[in-house]
Amino acid sequence: MNGTPPLHQAAGVPLMPIQASSIAGRTDALFYSLLGLSATMALLIAVVAVVFCIRYRKGSAADRGQAREHANGLEWTWTIAPLLAFIGLFLWGAYDYSALTRPPDGAMPVYVVAKQWVWTLQHANGKREIDELHVPVGQPVRLLLASQDVIHSFYVPEFRIKQDVVPGRYTAIWFTASRPGTYHLLCAEFCGTDHATMGGGIIAMPPEQFSRWLEQGRQGPDLVQRGYRLFREHGCAGCHDARSTVHAPALDHLFSRRVFLQDGRMVVADETYIRDSILTPGKDVVAGYAPVMPSFAGQFSEPDLMALVAYLKSDHSKEVPAR
Repeated sequence: MNGTPPLHQAAGVPLMPIQASSIAGRTDALFYSLLGLSATMALLIAVVAVVFCIRYRKGSAADRGQAREHANGLEWTWTIAPLLAFIGLFLWGAYDYSALTRPPDGAMPVYVVAKQWVWTLQHANGKREIDELHVPVGQPVRLLLASQDVIHSFYVPEFRIKQDVVPGRYTAIWFTASRPGTYHLLCAEFCGTDHATMGGGIIAMPPEQFSRWLEQGRQGPDLVQRGYRLFREHGCAGCHDARSTVHAPALDHLFSRRVFLQDGRMVVADETYIRDSILTPGKDVVAGYAPVMPSFAGQFSEPDLMALVAYLKSDHSKEVPAR
């Protein structure tokens, strides 16, 4: 592709891939800290074992008459110090992992559908890609992922991100590319005969160059407009419109809203909740409403569902004009 940055390859045999995202440095620091602590503990145990094997070997002149049954200070130190060290590493890893589930405000959305054996990706303005994803350097990007068939795993070694893509539900992850270039996109979960060929590239571009690329060759409606069209074509407005005679929940400003259910539970309306409400409406019935909505399973493809989710996430209190 003309203008595409070259695929980054480190010289020699590097211990780790290059760092190309905002989280990569912290991930590597955690890895090296865990490796260093584990190696130190293993070396210490090995040295002590060797010293004792030599000093107290059979036939040695070592004095065994003053052997102590307990050394409470040493035993407590030996137990508590490694425990605290590994708890600290666990908390460090848990914090970094949880950070990947909380994208910054204004993160650029990208909708990803995995299927044997290809990645299909769509930007909010409707532009689609296959086995490639163009992103701007320095801007957070949030991926909403779904699988059309089996479990896949979205893996970019240089970004230090890996997220399983599971059929029947949404998963999400975000990243911020920190340097221009083209980076490996792999499937890290065995997904069938051609699993090894399921790959591609993440192309990180300067923001101005990305903006020009995003508008080139774009045709048709954006994702919200496409979702609005599907919403109207399948008669959803007939029940969920405020003027409808059918008693159905209002969908205005639905996303991130707390929803109280008939069984007493409370859920937050995220992408998975919206998807489940379309395909299995009897699963989470809103309090005060009868379970009369039919299932639309089999009527929408995964890209269609993502378009509906994008529409329902938007402020759709007013009709969305067709493109």
